[in-house]
Amino acid sequence: MSATGTRLRESVSEAASRCARRAADALLRLQNPQGYWWGELTADSTLESDYILLQLWLHPPDDDGIWRPPNRQRIDRAVRSILKRQLAGGGFNIYEKGPADLSATVKAYFALKLAGVPADDPALRQARGIILSLGGIQAANSYVKLNLSLFGLYPREHCPSIPPEMLLLPADFIYRMSSWTRAIVIPLSIVHAADPRRPVPAGFDLRELFLVGASPAFRRSTKLFSWRNFFLGIDRGLKWWERHGSRRVRARAVKRAEQWILERTRFSDGLGAIYPPMMYLIMALDVLGYAPEHPERQEAQRQFDNLMVDDGERFFFQPCFSPVWDTGIAMQALGESGCAPEEPLAQAADWLLTKEVRRKGDWSVKRPDLEPSGWYFEFANEFYPDIDDTAQVLLGLRHVRARDAAAQQACERRAVKWLLGMQSKDGGWAAFDADNNWTPLSYVPFADHNAMLDSTCPDITGRVLEALCVYGLDRASPAIRRGVKYLQRTQEADGSWYGRWGVNYIYGTFLALRGLQRAGESNREAYILRAGEWLRSIQNADGGWGEDCVSYQQGSFVPACSTPSQTAWAILGLLAGGDGDSLSVRNGIEYLIHTQRPDGTWEEDLSTGTGFPRVFYLAYHLYRNSFPLLALSVYVNSHPAAGGAGK
Repeated sequence: MSATGTRLRESVSEAASRCARRAADALLRLQNPQGYWWGELTADSTLESDYILLQLWLHPPDDDGIWRPPNRQRIDRAVRSILKRQLAGGGFNIYEKGPADLSATVKAYFALKLAGVPADDPALRQARGIILSLGGIQAANSYVKLNLSLFGLYPREHCPSIPPEMLLLPADFIYRMSSWTRAIVIPLSIVHAADPRRPVPAGFDLRELFLVGASPAFRRSTKLFSWRNFFLGIDRGLKWWERHGSRRVRARAVKRAEQWILERTRFSDGLGAIYPPMMYLIMALDVLGYAPEHPERQEAQRQFDNLMVDDGERFFFQPCFSPVWDTGIAMQALGESGCAPEEPLAQAADWLLTKEVRRKGDWSVKRPDLEPSGWYFEFANEFYPDIDDTAQVLLGLRHVRARDAAAQQACERRAVKWLLGMQSKDGGWAAFDADNNWTPLSYVPFADHNAMLDSTCPDITGRVLEALCVYGLDRASPAIRRGVKYLQRTQEADGSWYGRWGVNYIYGTFLALRGLQRAGESNREAYILRAGEWLRSIQNADGGWGEDCVSYQQGSFVPACSTPSQTAWAILGLLAGGDGDSLSVRNGIEYLIHTQRPDGTWEEDLSTGTGFPRVFYLAYHLYRNSFPLLALSVYVNSHPAAGGAGK
């Protein structure tokens, strides 16, 4: 490198070091006094729409047909929150700056009309036009139809059957579904079995949303023999069973479902600790006869209400809480930077040690002999430790020492062993379960939330490989070799990797490269070079990186305006792939430097987190600060001329 090039590198490194110190100071200011970090987690308007639907369920119209919910002011705030997110054309999207989504728009229309917005109001008139242009209510997803059918607003016979008898099936059938799906459908099966026809206000209906000439019936596959048509045949049989089947068997199934959901509310922030099952739990307890003052019902309502943010200016629901996840990432970033004093990091480590899972959960059905360990995502969710969270927490803990060093070491050993035990047969790792990949389930009629299975994915596999290798494993371990082969096998033709839990190929690629680097893969391997070339090829003109959520629909990368989090991911991927001095990396670092705000934080208004691809997206409000700090710190530490981020 020339003298000019060396000076330029030092200049960028020094600026990056200063930027990292400001970012670390900003992140430290956000730490909770108890030691954890917890950023807001936001989604789309469907959560507020469902909240209004739940209020109709809990507070039906009076005998005169007029709806007088006791929490009218809160409903009005929900209405304002929904309207605030309406697009110029009248629809509602499921990620920031995205197009109108039919199901989200149907939910919003229902909620707004129910809450008293007149049908001829421009907001509803425009929304109605969007709904009809996208195929009418008949083209909405199955959960929209199921929810509306509870009030007689969509034909029940054209909604999927969700029988509680599935809990009586052999071969652990329900554990073939993803953890979040079973947490949703089991309470919903109780509601479904009750066959409710809850009243709506006098004169209220949604007839104007039905597209003339479009059938409300299920769409069959054009193939004569297909899993889709097979399960539609099963659904017809289930509808016959609902009319003529054994009441005794159904009662036994409902009782089993009741026991299942109540057991999983223990040691938890709510059933599954996520919004949809928590809402359906309240409905299920209601149809089971639990009075509002019953302790189980009160606790379910309390946990659900805790998801609400209502601070006088803003009203919205968080889909869940993310403190363990946010803390693990913040600790890794701060630890890598060297900018944080020992005390706040030790306090964070102490807090995380209290969150280790020590009870067997649903994962143990597939791994009955594995000692419980790992971490969940939320404040409490003992039945559902998360493989991704566990790897991330380990990556954070490696930088710090808790006050009880022996307890930390024992905890880390258990977590590493648990991660090894949760590897799937294909060599990869999933989120909550192992070998949760029975493909036919993706074709059941209520599978259009696009997440019936918890399949292995490159992003989690890359993070787990990184964590395991940080804790001493290497290519001598069969688990590491299998994980590397999995990543080699799942690389896309263009050199990228799919990202299941972050948007999308940038996320998957950065984590795959980090894992491969730690596993000892040479950065001169052709497939590693190809990944780096792909990352450089998609860089934006401003030096940053961005990816649109529509990449999930298209099945390939779709560019978007640069974001701090995705830029950080791309830089981390390039650095892991052996590229520390290219113009691409330097421009990316300069983008982070120039877009940092005076208080040391960054602005990000796009959704870069993924819940259900093509269906539900997330904005993690700490990503924009934690990941840039991590990227800057790794860059600075690889360019020691700057003296390190912490000096």
